Amino acid sequence: MDALLKNTQWKGRRGPVLLVIMDGVGYGEYRDGDAVAAADMRHFRALESACPATKLKAHGKAVGLPSDEDMGNSEVGHNAIGCGRVFSQGAKLVGNSIATGAMFEGRVWKDLVANTAASGGALHFIGLFSDGNVHSHLDHLSAMITRAAADGVRRVRVHALLDGRDVSSQSALDYILPFEGFLAGFNAKGFDYRIASGGGRQYITMDRYNANWDMVKRGWDCHVRGIGRRFASAADAVAAYRAENPQLIDQDMREFVVCDAKGPVGTINDGDSVVYFNFRGDRAIEITAAFEDEKFDRFDRGPRPAVFYAGMMQYDGDLGVPKNYLVTPPSIDRTIGEYLVASGVKSMAISETQKYGHVTYFFNGNRTGKFSEALEDYIEIPSDRVPFEQRPWMKCAEITDRVLTAIDSGAYQFIRLNFPNGDMVGHTGVFQSVVCSMESMDIQLGRLAEAIRKAGGVMVISADHGNSDDMLEHDKKTRKAVLDKDGNPKAKTSHSLNPVPCVIYDPECKGEYERSLVEGLGISSLTATCLNLLGFVPPADYDRSVLSMKA
Repeated sequence: MDALLKNTQWKGRRGPVLLVIMDGVGYGEYRDGDAVAAADMRHFRALESACPATKLKAHGKAVGLPSDEDMGNSEVGHNAIGCGRVFSQGAKLVGNSIATGAMFEGRVWKDLVANTAASGGALHFIGLFSDGNVHSHLDHLSAMITRAAADGVRRVRVHALLDGRDVSSQSALDYILPFEGFLAGFNAKGFDYRIASGGGRQYITMDRYNANWDMVKRGWDCHVRGIGRRFASAADAVAAYRAENPQLIDQDMREFVVCDAKGPVGTINDGDSVVYFNFRGDRAIEITAAFEDEKFDRFDRGPRPAVFYAGMMQYDGDLGVPKNYLVTPPSIDRTIGEYLVASGVKSMAISETQKYGHVTYFFNGNRTGKFSEALEDYIEIPSDRVPFEQRPWMKCAEITDRVLTAIDSGAYQFIRLNFPNGDMVGHTGVFQSVVCSMESMDIQLGRLAEAIRKAGGVMVISADHGNSDDMLEHDKKTRKAVLDKDGNPKAKTSHSLNPVPCVIYDPECKGEYERSLVEGLGISSLTATCLNLLGFVPPADYDRSVLSMKA
C-alpha cells in the first residue's frame, strides 16, 4: 500500500491525535430517560461549548444498514470509523442474499440440506431470537425454515437466544408465541419443527472476546446435550422464569430445555446440520470454536457430535472461521490503520475486554492482528466480571491511566480508545447506573484534555452509536414514556437512532480550518478528520472530513 500524501500547508501538531470513542453515547430525542443529559458531564460540556462541534449520524444507511429505521451498533460503527467509508453490512447482505435466492443456490445451503437427507438428522438453527437486526433478524430465520420445508427437510430444531437488549427488555413472548404458531403451520403438513432450547443472550452462548467461557459452556450443554431446566415449551419456560422474578429481563434469563415424555426434543447429534444464524461475528466466534476446533480446550464438550456446521457469515476472515458460511461478508480494505503503517505513523489502540475487539478487529475491517508489530501497540485492560450496573465506572480510569502514560511518552502520533460505559451499562436499563457511568467517564475526559493540552495534541471526541441517551421506551405518537403494568416507566435496553457527538479539542489550533464543522455527515467522516489533523491528505474515496481546510 502506498503512503499517504502529506499536507504541504500543514504538518499537524507537536502532540498526538487522540480519538476517543464514547461507546453508546448520543444526543437524546427525549429529555426523560436521557442519562447523558441527566449526568454531570462538566468536562464534556465545557469542551462541547468551547470547541468546534457537530453531530454525526451513526445508524441506518450512514453505517451500511438496510434502512434508517435500523439501529447502529458497535461492530458496524467501528468498521465505518476505521475504514472511512460505508460498506453494506451483515443485515443488508443477508437480506439481499435471501431475497435474490442466492443463499439457497449456494453450496453451503445445499450441503446442509443434503447432510440431513443422507443421515435422517435434524437441521438446527441457533441464534439471537428477535428482530433487533444488530446480530440477527427473525425474518432471516423464518425464510430459511420456509426454504428447508420446500427442500424436504423433515426435522428442524430452533435454539432461541432471548434478546431483551436490542429490543424491549421483556419482549420474549412477543417473539416466541407467533413463532410457535409459524412452526405449527409446518407441523400441520407433516413436518416436525420445534423450538428445542434457549436462554438469555447474556447468560448462555453469546460471549465474546474470551470474557466468560462459562456462558458458552452453558449454551453448549443446553443446545447440544440437552442439559438444563426442563419445560414443555419455550413459552412455558419464559412464563415460569418471569413468575419467579418479575423484574428478570430477557437477556439474563436462565437456560431452558424443551422436553416431551421421551426427554429433550432437540439435542444435537451425529449426522445433524447446524446453522448459527447470527450475521454479526463478535458473539459468534466462541460457540463456533466449540463446534469446529479439533483442539478445543476451553471446557469439556463431552462427545462432540459429527455435524455439518455453518455460520450465517464468515466471522473471522483471517482465521477462516467458520469453515462454511452462507453469505460472504463485506470485503473492507484500506483502513486508516493500514494507511498509517504505510506512512510510518506509530499508533496505539486501547480498551477493556468488552470493547477491545472493536477498537482493533472491527476497526481494522474485520481483520485479526496488527498490520505492523513495530508501529502498532494494542492494549487490553481486563474487564470486571460482574454485572455492569454494579460497577458502572468499568475500567475507564485504568484505560485513561495507560493513555496518559502513552501521551507523556511522546512515542505515538495516533491513539484510539474506546470507553465502553455508555453501551455496556446502557444495556442494563438501570438509569442510576448509567448516569454514574457517564459521570465516571467524564472525569476521564477531563484528565485526557489536560494531557492533550500539555502535549500540544488534538483530541477528537465521538461515539459509534447511541444508547445511554435513550433509556426509556416512548410512544412515538404521544412522545410520552411507556408505563409497565405497575405504572412505572418502562426501561429501554437497546441502542438508539440518535446522532452522536463530534468535538475537536485542538488547543494549539492556528486557524488551519474553519471553526464551523461540516454538518449532515456520518461517523465514517471521523477517519478523514483524523488524517487531516495528522497532517495528511485523506484518500480521495474516503468520506469527507468534518473539517473545512483553509488554503
